[in-house]
Amino acid sequence: MSGQTRGVPDQVAVVGGGMVGLSVAWFLQEHGVSVTVFDRDELTAGPAPTGPGSSWGNAGWLTPGLATPLPDPAVLRYGLRVLWRADSPIFLPPVADTQLARFVAGFVRHSTHRHWQHAMRALAPLTRASLAAFDALAAGGVAAAPTPAAPFLAAYQRRADLDALLTELDGVRAAGQPVEADVLDADVARRAEPLLGERVRHVLSVHGQRFCDPGRLVAALADAVRDRGGIVHESAPVDGLRPVGDRVEVLGRAPAGEDYAAVVLATGAWLPRLARQFGVRLPVQAGRGYSFRVATGRPPGGPIYFPASRVACTPLAGGLRVAGMMEFRWPDAPPDPRRIRAVVEATRGLLHGVDLERRADEWVGPRPCTPDGLPLIGRTSSERVFVAGGHGMWGITLGPVTGRLLAETVVTGAQLPELAPFDPLR
Repeated sequence: MSGQTRGVPDQVAVVGGGMVGLSVAWFLQEHGVSVTVFDRDELTAGPAPTGPGSSWGNAGWLTPGLATPLPDPAVLRYGLRVLWRADSPIFLPPVADTQLARFVAGFVRHSTHRHWQHAMRALAPLTRASLAAFDALAAGGVAAAPTPAAPFLAAYQRRADLDALLTELDGVRAAGQPVEADVLDADVARRAEPLLGERVRHVLSVHGQRFCDPGRLVAALADAVRDRGGIVHESAPVDGLRPVGDRVEVLGRAPAGEDYAAVVLATGAWLPRLARQFGVRLPVQAGRGYSFRVATGRPPGGPIYFPASRVACTPLAGGLRVAGMMEFRWPDAPPDPRRIRAVVEATRGLLHGVDLERRADEWVGPRPCTPDGLPLIGRTSSERVFVAGGHGMWGITLGPVTGRLLAETVVTGAQLPELAPFDPLR
């Protein structure tokens, strides 16, 4: 293989073909770097793409105004007992697992108002630049562009819950992320959006957000990487990495024995398996989300969010994708139908004219969560191995901006100040 020129890596392998990994690959190509992507699954294109991982079946929101740290003071306010309730929006199965126990202990330790403010200030430089990174993808020819969320409605039964979101948005603004929102009269909102059910009493319209069909967007991004000369290996799990001189060999099924100037690990909830040998010790736990699709007479004009129930509804494929639940469990565990039922019960009465019993495309995906609510982005203990993961619920929103910043780091070696809080070795 050819050597490097002026310190720029000639070939980079990206392990993980979700939104984050493919964004890294695309932005590396912007710097003229040859990329090879490995993914354990199929990156399905076509009229109705479906697949595993955490990118495919999620709500598809691009919401910089709502991208807040997952560890929340509400965990302490309501008490840890809610984590063990089967109908809780955040569910912790009662299993004996030391790794999960370590994650939960860290999660609870970071569920304070002070840490939430600290984490929100760290995230704000990324959230502010997130939509511009999507615009760069679109300008570069990536199809399946996101749609403006006009409107984006957050709906509640209780005024106290609406006030809690308004307070949270004040904290988002104080951290440096602009967000505009208006409180609407519930009857006026229902006339404008007939899908809102009679139990909805309070509505907030959040401006300046977007949404997408995440399966289509990820497939389009994979196609764009291929079209620009990148190699994408599907159904090609990577078993390990081996430093060889000034290169890194990727060990797996296809191709065997290839080595690269650098490797980026973007394997989501499976990140620790490959990253641990390069000094990454922070737990990354699967926070599994569930979704399904229901038919609607008329899809809403934009997403509908029920924050008190942690249920997200997105107009997709002529119907409505309903997503929710944060289930801390092994990423490869089989789907639990009780979690789908919990999402249904949490949504009942909040949507009008939707039959929640006639569901299609039931899905579960493992969102990669860290105990401090901050992603892992940057170089590991090896100068040739980098990490991009741990985005929790915000892998779609923050994937492209993560790709842009990490690609610059890989190519230039620069220590970007925006990435300092996300040091994988912290």
